Amino acid sequence: MTIQQTELLYLPPDLKPELLPRHVAIIMDGNGRWAKQRGLHRIKGHEAGAKQVKDLVRCCVQWGIETLTVYAFSTENWNRPLREVNSLMALMRRFLREELREMHEKNIKIRFMGDLTKLPQSLQREISHSTLLTCDNTGLNFYIATNYGGRQEILQACQAIAGRVQTGDLKADQISQELFESHLYTSGISDPDLLIRTSGEMRLSNFLLWQMAYGEIYIADTLWPDFDRGQFHLALLAYQQRERRFGAV
Repeated sequence: MTIQQTELLYLPPDLKPELLPRHVAIIMDGNGRWAKQRGLHRIKGHEAGAKQVKDLVRCCVQWGIETLTVYAFSTENWNRPLREVNSLMALMRRFLREELREMHEKNIKIRFMGDLTKLPQSLQREISHSTLLTCDNTGLNFYIATNYGGRQEILQACQAIAGRVQTGDLKADQISQELFESHLYTSGISDPDLLIRTSGEMRLSNFLLWQMAYGEIYIADTLWPDFDRGQFHLALLAYQQRERRFGAV
């Protein structure tokens, strides 16, 4: 841990606890470019990115963030080279094995969102073990979006609701926003207050399309493996300087 990170073990004094976002979501972009700049294979960038995830989780616990959601693997990422996909699956499995004990001791609840049925059985077993072990924890809610796509999530919710209407369990005029949200992967948790995307790209990339209706977006030019606590501090500081009106004047 660098000197700067050591100094940021506790919430920086220029951040107001009462104005912290309850839910922070992150598109962790730039791992491949980070590796390429150093003449390394892309998986080395993902490994470096995983280390930043570990410290950011600890940071959210120390600073008082309630919910953290990270975009680990999208439904479109299956189109990447097979070697990279397999390495990513192995990396996620190793991450859970190595970090589970500490996260459980820190009272962190681990949950996954996405179509997990398409994942390798070995990873599905690690996911089941992690979620079951931490299900009663009451600290940070740590969500890992894996084989997740926002359009797919919305489509599945529509299909589930349409099925209920078709069987007579539900009438069309009973469909409400609350009912629809209950069929999403994020049912039961608050929408993201702040979405951070690294590497300077300015798009949602099929991430939390419904949930980000009024979320604040912060774009960092920093590549994800270099997005440390100092960068996170700047993102939260920018968030606290914004006025959230939710469509009002």
